[in-house]
This record gives sequence, C-alpha cells and structure tokens, in this order.
Amino acid sequence: GGLRYESPKVNAAGKVYGWKTVFDPHRPFAIDMAGFAVNLRLILQRSQAYFKLRGVKGGYQESSLLRELVTLSDLEPKAANCTKILVWHTRTEKPVLVNEGKKGFTDPNVEI
Repeated sequence: GGLRYESPKVNAAGKVYGWKTVFDPHRPFAIDMAGFAVNLRLILQRSQAYFKLRGVKGGYQESSLLRELVTLSDLEPKAANCTKILVWHTRTEKPVLVNEGKKGFTDPNVEI
C-alpha cells in the first residue's frame, strides 16, 4: 500500500519478471487477491492448493496459494501487458500515499 497503484513488471515478450510494489517486492507473487484470476480447472487439478489464513506470514497468503498453482513464467499478463488499471480497492477516505515516489516508480497522471 501507500501507492497510487502496484503492478507486475512485464518485459517486451509479455512475461512477468518482477513487481512494482514497496511492501516486500521479493515475494514470489507480490500481488493482491484483487489483481489476479485463476482458471477453475487448475484449482480442481491441484486440490492441495487453497488460501491459507493460518501458518502463513502476513502479506504472503497470495504467494502461498499461487506457488501451489503456477510459476512466474506461467502468468498471463492482461490489461495491455499490465499498462492499464482494471481493478482497484476503494475506500471512503482520502488516500495516504506514504510510499508514493519510493523505489523509482510513480505516475502522477494516474487519478486516485
């Protein structure tokens, strides 16, 4: 949090190679639940995969689930290779962008 947006880093070949996030960008999948979808067939094939609320470090629940389903190279970036924002969290309070501008990525043209 604390940013206008977070997103995967996508190379020219359309492959995810990292994450634009301030909170622990070295997580295997530094992405929020609202930012990805999983094919139901994959979930049915890998019945051991589930979203764990206990026994997983805070902020790592998504990584825990996705590691049981896919690898980084399996990801299929959507929204014009992650250049468009199609999902967001909403709040009824003014955002506190304490991390905006850190780590070299920001875009003042993104409306919040």
